[in-house]
Amino acid sequence: MLYDTQVQKAQEQYAGGNARYFGVILPAREQWRLYEWLRPRAVCLDIETDSFGQITVVGLYGHGQMTSFVRGESLNAGRLAEALRAYDLLVTFCGTTFDLPMLLSQFPDLPLDQPHMDICLLGRRLGYRGGLKAIERQLGINRGQELQGMNGDDAVRCWNRWRHSRAEEAREQLLRYNEADCVNLQPLAEVFYRLMVQSTRPSSTA
Repeated sequence: MLYDTQVQKAQEQYAGGNARYFGVILPAREQWRLYEWLRPRAVCLDIETDSFGQITVVGLYGHGQMTSFVRGESLNAGRLAEALRAYDLLVTFCGTTFDLPMLLSQFPDLPLDQPHMDICLLGRRLGYRGGLKAIERQLGINRGQELQGMNGDDAVRCWNRWRHSRAEEAREQLLRYNEADCVNLQPLAEVFYRLMVQSTRPSSTA
């Protein structure tokens, strides 16, 4: 009876489009199953930090649009919270252990109660190893030539050049790098979702 009641409530919440309900009741490792339903309301999120672990850039790619929040310019709790409320599914790479804890440590009141699809954790379950760029290369997902070989340490250096010398090209390079990290999560989410569906589908019996 309790099971029937829970199923009925879940069906009601689904019909009402309440994604955050499933972010609470569904185990974290199963929240990828919500991707097909929430794809139009998903946001790909990635942050950059400085040498001291302070967030410098928060990138959001959703609804086909990239939004960059930069420290000292547009990055503050109010603007970030307003932007995040528009989305019902978070897509990250290592967001479970890095991006989301960092955001909550510096902006404790952010509305990060959406279901979460961590591409890194899904990749490990599917047999993929390495960081985001390595997996992109394995799947033929490309970055611009100017970003080839660039990594997180380079992003820190770009921030330092911008902060200390106001080198505009360093700021633009940092934002392009963060944008690629966000935008490329979308095709990865599509591929990994399909692979997870295939790998968890019950075997047919003769």
